[in-house]
This record gives sequence, C-alpha cells and structure tokens, in this order.
Amino acid sequence: MEPRRCIAVAWSGGRDSTALLHATLVAARPLGVQVAALHVHHGLSRHADEWLAHCEQQAARWAASGHPIVLRHERLSGRPARGESVEAWARRGRYQALRRLALAEGARVVLLAQHRRDQAETVLLQALRGAGTGGLAAMPAQIERDGLVWSRPWLAWSSDAVAAYARRRRLAHVEDDSNSDPRYARNRLRLQVWPALSAAFPDAEAVLADTAGWAQQASACLAELATLDLAAAASDASGGLAIPALAALSPARRANALRHWLHGQLGRAAPATLIERLVDELAGPAGRRWPVEGGSLHVHRGRLRYVAGRASTGEAASARETALSVTRAGRYRLPGWGGTLQVERVRTGGVPFAWLAQLELRERSGGERFQAGLGRPPRSLKKQFQMLGVPAWERAAPLVWSGGQLVFVPGLGLDARVIGLPGQPQARLHWRAGTGPPGAQAPAG
Repeated sequence: MEPRRCIAVAWSGGRDSTALLHATLVAARPLGVQVAALHVHHGLSRHADEWLAHCEQQAARWAASGHPIVLRHERLSGRPARGESVEAWARRGRYQALRRLALAEGARVVLLAQHRRDQAETVLLQALRGAGTGGLAAMPAQIERDGLVWSRPWLAWSSDAVAAYARRRRLAHVEDDSNSDPRYARNRLRLQVWPALSAAFPDAEAVLADTAGWAQQASACLAELATLDLAAAASDASGGLAIPALAALSPARRANALRHWLHGQLGRAAPATLIERLVDELAGPAGRRWPVEGGSLHVHRGRLRYVAGRASTGEAASARETALSVTRAGRYRLPGWGGTLQVERVRTGGVPFAWLAQLELRERSGGERFQAGLGRPPRSLKKQFQMLGVPAWERAAPLVWSGGQLVFVPGLGLDARVIGLPGQPQARLHWRAGTGPPGAQAPAG
C-alpha cells in the first residue's frame, strides 16, 4: 500500500496563513494529498485560546466540505531566557513545535506564508542591525533544515495580492492585536516607517525583495570562496588553520574565511569585532589568545585553533564523567570534559576492544608515565607533552585508564603497552575538543 502523502502548512489563523492554507487545500484535493494545518499556541496573548478555537471551527467546516485537512496544535511552555527577547523566544519555539507536529504527521514539507512585503521588511531590519550579506539575504524561498523542507511559495507575491485572494474567497481570519504594539521592531517599521517609505518610493517593496535575491547569490559565492580558502588553510591533519595560508589572503578574503570557519566552530555567527581583530592580529607574536563565548581561540605552532571552554574546577569535578564502556566504534560524547572520544576500528596498531569494556576517566594528578613506542622507556607525561609540543589547553583532557593501566592520553595517543596482537579486534582512539555534532553517540555506562 502506498504511504499517505502529506504536506504541512503553518497556520496562525491570520489572513496570510489562512489564504495559503486555503490555496493548498484547493490544490491538494484533486491530488489526494493530505494537508496538515499546524497551529502553535504561544500563550502570549489573552486572545490565544480564541484563535485556536477559530482554527478548530474553520478546519471542521473545511473538512465537512470535503477538503483533506487535519488540524494539529501545540502550546509552548517555558519563558525567554535572561537577555532573550520575547520575539526571539517565540520564533525559536514556534519552529521547534512546527517541526515536531509536521514529523508526527509524516510531512516532509512545511509551507510558510511570508510574502514579498515581509521579505522587504526583513531586509530593512537586517540592514538597520548592521547585518552583512547573510542577513540582507533575508528569507530563502526554500531551505532544508532539521529533516524538513521549509518553503515560502508566496515570497514573490505582493501583500496586496495576498489580501485580494483572501477577499475574493471571503476567508475569515483572526487579527493579532500584538501587530499594533510598537515595542516590537517589525511593528514600528510596519506602522511608522513603511507608509512614508512606500509613499516616497512606490517600488520599495519589489526593489528591497530583489535586494534579498542579490544578497542570497552573493552569500552563496562567498561561501564557495570560503570553502576553497579554508581547504588550503586546513590542509594539515593536526587541525586548526595555518596562519601563513590565511596571511597570504587579502584582508577581505581572510575575514570571509574566518567568518565561515568560526561559524562552524561556534555554531553561530562570530562578532564582527572579533573578525576585525583576527584579521589585524593573526600575524603577531606567538602564544596569542582571543576569548569567545563558550571558549577561546589560540595560536600554537603557526595554527589558529578553537578550544571549547570548561566549567570552573569545582563544577568540573562534579560534572565530569568518570567511567565509560566502549564496545564498538563510534563517537562517545563527554560533555563534562568538553569533548568527544572517537573510536575507530583498525586491523593493527590499536588497543584490543577487550581493554575498553570498563574504562576510567581521570584528570592528571602527577606521576603518570607514558610509553610512546615499543622498546622506548616510559616517561612522565610532562616530558612527553614538552617533547611533542602539546599546548597547555589540550593537557586538561581526560586520561583513559583500564585495569590500572594508562591506555590513552589525548595529544600523545595510545600507550605502547596496550597495543594489541595481530588478529585481535582493535581500535584507535582520538580526542576532539567540543562535544561533537548532533547525533553523536552518547557514552555508555
């Protein structure tokens, strides 16, 4: 039996999303496609319960007339974090709820009702916030994120065209009273600035929307250029970026490469002031350090590296994992230590898996001795670190023990005394600062 096809529409009950939902229902009906109308109850307005009731009644009427609609809704809980705006909190919670609802219905596409005026307003707001080309690119017509395709089919439609569609079909909708609240930046722009702007420049909506399109193309080109430059700067397997390769770039290309690299390291855009400092200061003396939220940047042996921050000593002692069971290859996240232990299956030169079933994770206490190779005498960790030039911030990673024997030291590798014999199932261990990408295997035991 062919699985049911389903498409989702984000439906607030307002005019724009109601018009989009109606148009989707009309198109889906002859195709036998189910439409999931997704409503998020933010709990911010005293009218929120009434809006949900309106959607329930309207969905019931459409269903009774033969339209393929199912309504699903979710109420947000919690509150904004300290320093977070209500707008940002509501937007993040809304998209998370929409994702959950869509996946529960088997939908892989969610339609959003933003139109050309929304796009133009976003360009202006981003420009006023000092955004670069990424911000001026505003909203993409379609993007794949978190396992879903988010599509804005009306992004090229004018707001007047959407309003006309709703009027012709006499679509009942709700009015969000918060749209008249000037505390919100978009409302101030919409109520106080846009009327004067459109009166002076009648084509402002279309021109600003076109600006977003140009910015999207420019952002794509900059991303491709950064990929090429970073490939040259990161060619060394030791990690980080080579300072000479960055210094060979023009200041503009250097800033672009650093901006993209830091976004990948931090999971968010780096402050413009940090990019400016790095462009100017990377060629300075060795041993430099730049603090960033969640960690710091260091230059060591001619390479720029990001080091994730750690809790204070007292907090770390209680939060750090002390035991780990490894039975197969994979990534084992150790958030208490600020990193991930990667286990790679190998044929030779590894530690037998039998050693890894019951591991202890310890911090350095002094006196530990490490054998770097067969036939070489064990030496203190301090001397081994100094010989290999392991930077100080990498020496705080966990030491891996098994049965009283030191097995693995981040920055040094496997102790020669645990290397397995040919024919034994073996593994090689690697330590990576940072907790690894989403979906990394959680530590067992």
